[in-house]
Amino acid sequence: MLLPLAAITFWVLGELGTRSARAEAGRVLVAGSVCEAQELKARKAENPALEIEIPSEFDTPWPSRQACLSHAAAEDPDTPGPVQPIQFSHKHHAGLYQIDCQYCHSGTDRSPAAGVPSVALCMGCHLQFPASYDELAGIRTLKQHWENKEPIEWVQIHRLPEHVQFQHRAHTRAQVDCTACHGPVTEMDKIYLVADTKWWPWGLPAKKLEMGWCIDCHRQKNAVQDCYACHY
Repeated sequence: MLLPLAAITFWVLGELGTRSARAEAGRVLVAGSVCEAQELKARKAENPALEIEIPSEFDTPWPSRQACLSHAAAEDPDTPGPVQPIQFSHKHHAGLYQIDCQYCHSGTDRSPAAGVPSVALCMGCHLQFPASYDELAGIRTLKQHWENKEPIEWVQIHRLPEHVQFQHRAHTRAQVDCTACHGPVTEMDKIYLVADTKWWPWGLPAKKLEMGWCIDCHRQKNAVQDCYACHY
């Protein structure tokens, strides 16, 4: 039975950190999964005195150590942001592999609303990956949704009141960077609303996604400030 990846990762780090002296004295650390094998190999490279054993079924480059660590961070409750149905890391996909935002969130340049990627889009990439990736719970959950023809019920992070009409295409066409509203997503294992406050000249604060926060940005960019631009 596969253990949760976060538990495996923390076990490996704790095992290697607190018992390294015993390992150097002859204790062999045996990998019980691909992710454990990746961690043991990394530690072996740092400390050649470590005695490790990698069973053949776990001696594979995939999933990579970076994928294992990102997956563990995405399911860690202590990582900023809510735990999602799938342990998806923007830091891994948009950061490390530099996947363009509009590849997954297609239509933001021509639609008033931003779309979320379909299961089919995710599987378009992950169907090409080796079966060893199934060690990751997120991949198994994704494939289960694919087999059951079920959408992924993501936890929404950015939400405006219903009386506010926000046009994604207008902002994308104006070349407003996604991070201006969504924060540094390439550094996030879990997406969360990054705190930001704009201060008006008379000392009143406007928190992120509040009207004053948006108006401040419009003023700086000489964009429309008519009420009917957002309230119609």
